[in-house]
This record gives sequence, C-alpha cells and structure tokens, in this order.
Amino acid sequence: MTATAPTSASMEQTKHIWVITGPAGCGKTSVAEHLHQQLSLPYLEGDTFHTPENVQKMADGQPLTDADRWDWLILLREQSILTLSKPTSTSTTTTSTPSGVIVTCSALKRKYRDVLRIATYHRPDIKVHFVFLQASESALMDRVRGRQNHYMKDYMVHSQFQSLEAPMEDELGNDVLAVDASGNSVDVQNLALSAVSKALKGGR
Repeated sequence: MTATAPTSASMEQTKHIWVITGPAGCGKTSVAEHLHQQLSLPYLEGDTFHTPENVQKMADGQPLTDADRWDWLILLREQSILTLSKPTSTSTTTTSTPSGVIVTCSALKRKYRDVLRIATYHRPDIKVHFVFLQASESALMDRVRGRQNHYMKDYMVHSQFQSLEAPMEDELGNDVLAVDASGNSVDVQNLALSAVSKALKGGR
C-alpha cells in the first residue's frame, strides 16, 4: 500500500500576521520595532499607509470615519499578505519568505479587526493575531501630550476611547493577545514579546 502524498497546503509553513493594536499612546510603534528586531520579521508601520487626506484630517483634529478607514485597512491586509510572499534578502543572499510580518494598526473596532482577519480566508497557511495593548485613557493621554511633532493630538485619545471596542471574550480566547501597556516602554515590549513567543510555542 502506497503512502498518501502530503497536500500542498500541509507542506506549507504557517505564516503569521502580528497586528499590534490599541489606542494612541499605547506604544504600538515601540512594541512593533522591538518584535521586528527580536524576531527578525519585516515590519509595516500602518500610519504610513494612510492617505494624505486621512493624515490631514487627523492633524486638524478630525476623527477618521469608517469610510476613511476601509481602503486603509484593506491596503494593510493586502500589503501584509504580499510581504509574506516576498523572499527576504541581504546584499549577498536571498533567503526563503518570512514566517511572519509585524503590522501596527489601532484596529479599535471589531469590524476593523474582521477586515484584517479576511487575510486567512483564501490562505489557510496564514494566521492573524492581534496584540492588544491596553492601558487607561488618562495614562495614554499623558503619553501623547509628551510627544513632539506627531499629528495625533492628546484630545484625540479621548475620541479613540469613545470608538474603542475592546476585544470580547471570544476574541481573547481565539486570536487576540491582551498585553498590559500601563508600564514603561521596556516592560511593555518584553510583555508583548513574551505573549507572542508563548503563542508561537502553543501553536496559536
């Protein structure tokens, strides 16, 4: 009796999209850069994919609407998938495609997270994870006030908390990793790395 050959899907390496989420000031960029360095994965800064119109609205203190966000979320999703398909290279060698990609995106509402989850629909080899950085509104307001030359203003933190739909229990038990972001930058980075490492070891 001959053995059944493995299917192409079973031979594919599982690839991970790690979406670093949370309101302004929670440390998304700091955590993403740390994971990028420690895990040697490519990193997409979500803010750089906003349209000039979106950036101007935020600079003017106008919260983005759902309509403003849809194309941005779809672009982030598609760029994440594309990044997972690109071989990584150095000045002398080209290696295999990356096992994951780090993406920053506030993903404040469940429907926004659902747009990113669509990445798995036709790619069974991909898993999407959300690293949700949570802290109090007052703590994040103080952080944003201390930033220099950033288009996100402190009063927009309140607006983001009004829009925030924190992950529910079914999300937390599935693809959302909750990380306490109330500590200093190094502590938050280490907590996030520990959560991601644990998820990888557990096959989540």
